[in-house]
Amino acid sequence: MSAFSAIGDGQPTDQDDYTPELEPQATWCPGCGDFGVLKALKGAAEELGKSPEEMLLCTGIGCSGKLNSYFDSYGFHTIHGRSLPVARAAKLANPGVEVIAAGGDGDGYGIGGNHFMHTARENHDMTYIVFNNEIFGLTKGQTSPTSPKGHKSKTQPSGSAKEPLRPLSLALNAGASYVARTAAVNPNQAKEILVEAMEHDGFAHVDFLTQCPTWNKDAKQYVPYIDVNDSDDYEFDKTDRREAADMMAETENALHEGKVLTGRYYVDNDRISYTEEKQAIGEMPEEPLAERYFDDSYEWERSADLFLDKHK
Repeated sequence: MSAFSAIGDGQPTDQDDYTPELEPQATWCPGCGDFGVLKALKGAAEELGKSPEEMLLCTGIGCSGKLNSYFDSYGFHTIHGRSLPVARAAKLANPGVEVIAAGGDGDGYGIGGNHFMHTARENHDMTYIVFNNEIFGLTKGQTSPTSPKGHKSKTQPSGSAKEPLRPLSLALNAGASYVARTAAVNPNQAKEILVEAMEHDGFAHVDFLTQCPTWNKDAKQYVPYIDVNDSDDYEFDKTDRREAADMMAETENALHEGKVLTGRYYVDNDRISYTEEKQAIGEMPEEPLAERYFDDSYEWERSADLFLDKHK
C-alpha cells in the first residue's frame, strides 16, 4: 500500500502497529530518554488514528537518527542536519502525508541550524522533534549547542566558554507557529504535546528533553518538572508572542539553575502554512504533485518551462 492511497482510510491502529518486525526492540543505552520519545510518538499516532502508511519520519544522524528504525512508517534517514529539507520536499509533494522530522540538539541546532531557522520562518506544515540531551551522544560526548556554560567534555576539557543556545526562543523568533517543550520523564504530557503538534497546521517545534546517562552524567535528569500551563505560578497567554517570549526566556534560564519547566509556549492557529501560501499565489497546484505518479495520462512538464512561462 502506498502512502498516497492510504490517506483518509481511517484505519484502526494501536501502538503495536508502529513496531517494525525488523528491529522490534530499540537498542539505545539503558536509561536513555530516547525511549520516551518513541513511546510518546507511538501513543500520539495511535490517538490520532494514523496508520503507518500515512506517516513519513525523516531523521538525522545521531542516537536520535535510529528513531525511524524503531518506528514503523515510511522513513528517510538523512545525512547530518538535513532531516528538515527532505521532510519539506516530501510534504510539498504530498501534503496529505503526516510528516515528522527528528534529530538531536547537535543535529538540529548545530549542523542543521540554518535549515531549522528557515523551515520555521516559512512555516512548513510538519512536526519537528529535537532530542535535547545537551550533548553529542553518538560520537561519544562532545559539547553540543545546548550544553551549559562551563560543561567539560572531550572537545571542551576546560569547560565551555559559551552560553547555550536557546531553542525555544530561536524557534519563536524564526517564525514557528507552534513551540513546546516536554521531557522523557513526563510521558503523558509528551504524548499530548505530540498530538497537538501533529494536528497543528504549520511548523510545530517540540524541544524534547532526553537524558543521556552514558555521556552526560553531569546533566540534570529533568526531574522534577513543572508544567507551566497547569501551574498557578506561571500565567501567560500562549497566543501572545511577547508573553510567550518572556515565558520562554524564564524557562531557558531556569533549566540550568535546576528547575525544569515544560509545556506549550506559543500557538498561532491563524497563520497559513507554506503550502497554503504558495497555492494562494498560484505557485503550487491544488492537486498534490504525488498524484501525478498515479495518473498514466498525465503529460509531464519540464521545470524549466514552468519558470520560463512566468518570466517572459
